[in-house]
This record gives sequence, structure tokens and C-alpha cells, in this order.
Amino acid sequence: MSTVHQGAFGGMPTPLYPASPSRLLAWLDCPRRYRMQYLDRPRPPARPQRAHTSVGITTHNVLRDFWDLPPVRRTPEGVAELVRSSWIDVGFRDPEQSAAWRQRVRESVVDYLRGSDRDRQPVGLERSVALRTESIAVTGRVDRLDDRDGELVVVDYKTGRQVPTEEDARTSLPLALYAAGAARTFRRPCVRVELHHVPSRTVVAHEHTQESLARKVTEAESIATDLRRADAEFAEQGVEAPSFAPRPSPLCTWCDFRAHCPEGQHMGPEKSDWAGLDGDGSTRPVRSDEGVRHD
Repeated sequence: MSTVHQGAFGGMPTPLYPASPSRLLAWLDCPRRYRMQYLDRPRPPARPQRAHTSVGITTHNVLRDFWDLPPVRRTPEGVAELVRSSWIDVGFRDPEQSAAWRQRVRESVVDYLRGSDRDRQPVGLERSVALRTESIAVTGRVDRLDDRDGELVVVDYKTGRQVPTEEDARTSLPLALYAAGAARTFRRPCVRVELHHVPSRTVVAHEHTQESLARKVTEAESIATDLRRADAEFAEQGVEAPSFAPRPSPLCTWCDFRAHCPEGQHMGPEKSDWAGLDGDGSTRPVRSDEGVRHD
């Protein structure tokens, strides 16, 4: 009996390209960082976690676990206990700075939740959603899914220094993919997306249409087409593949893989572990795919 090797059959459909919003955006930010993060094996060591990432992850975890508390414990004291048990003491200058930021996170989460209906249970918390088209299979994890009058609403938490705008909500590729994926996963309408800036309690929103969501899905398919080509090139040529040239920018001073990129090192001195923290209780902008993984 002869052995048939995989790929020997002609006319077989091209497999769907598996992607996440984080993977798509990593390619747009810098092809070299994308290669090191997703393709290189062994993966180059990343720098230690910074303090602003610890703040962001802790805040997300507390806002996730808060809704698992019984209603009688959804109090400032309950939040304080969650912050204490979830705190990530990594990247801070010293114990005093860590303790000060732990208190700030507690206060900001309590203030944010005062404006929430604490008796209305979300439909999903860090819920995975999926979307398939003729060319891609996108999976992502939504911070929170609400039910508002029978329709789903995507809620994405932000913890950074920069307060998001309605334009940020309108143009966000991840938010649109989460909405399209939630609609497919739950078989319910989902067109509203919201960015909740926890430190300032700012909420900005955008109401998509089916047409605008379709355009965002098409955008994701276009990026995935480039990724499919680049991934194949890497499989043949490895790190010598020309598709992975760096894209130097001010972001290089924050890059977790800076130590492996001479071009990035020329963009200026590396930021300290706590450089993302400032004196007024906020942090450097943290995108949804930075620190808090949404793959």
C-alpha cells in the first residue's frame, strides 16, 4: 500500500487562516515583532513584565471576578479583597510604589463600579467568541458582554493614561470582530461596542451597522492574506525571510523584544519597568492586545 503525503491531493480547499485580533494588530505594528512573538521557535526571551501591565492585568481580573461574587459581597470591601488577592507585584520601583498603585487600582475600580448596575449579571466575562469566513477563522476573548434590551453589547476595559474617544471605538478592528463573533456565537444581534476607561469612568461607544461590520471583517481578511504569505515565506526561509523587516517607531522603546532588534535599540533608550506609571494615578496607554491577552 502506498503512502499518500499530506497536500498531495489537488483541488483541496485552502485551510482557513487562524487569527486573533492581537495577531492581526501585531503584524500591523511591526512585522519583526510579529515574527518573534508568533513564529520564531524557540521564541526569543521577552523582557520582564512592566508595572503598567501588572496594573492592567490586575484591573481586568478584578472586574472579571467581581461578577462571581454573591450580590451581598459586591461592595467596596469585596473589591478591596479582590485587589489584594489578585495584585501582581511585578515591575514596580519598590514596595512603596507597588502599595500606592494597589490602592489606586482599588479606588478606581470602586468608583467605576458605582456607576454600574451591580444586580445585572453580564452575559459573558472574558468570553471567547469566534468568527469564520471563507478565508479566516478569528477567535478572541471579550472582556464583558452585556444584554441590553435583547441585544448584546461588547464592553472592553481600558486602564491607560489616554482616555479613549468615540473615534477609537468606531475604528477599532478588535471591537468590530468581537461584535461580529459574538453575534455568530450567540446567534443574537450585536452591533454596539463600548470602551470603558476605568481610571476616569469614561465610556465611549459606537453603533455599527451590518455594513460597517462587514467592512471590518474584510479588513481582517486582507491582513490575514498578508500574514498567510509571510508565514509561508518564514516556513521556507526562516529569519532571513524579507517580509519581516522592522518598523521602527517610538513604540520600540517599549517593545518586549527590543533586546533582539538592533534597529529598535536605535530608537532611543529603553523605558524603565515603571515608566508607564505617572504621578496622577494613570498609566501609559495599554491597548487591548498589550499585557492583557485577547487571543
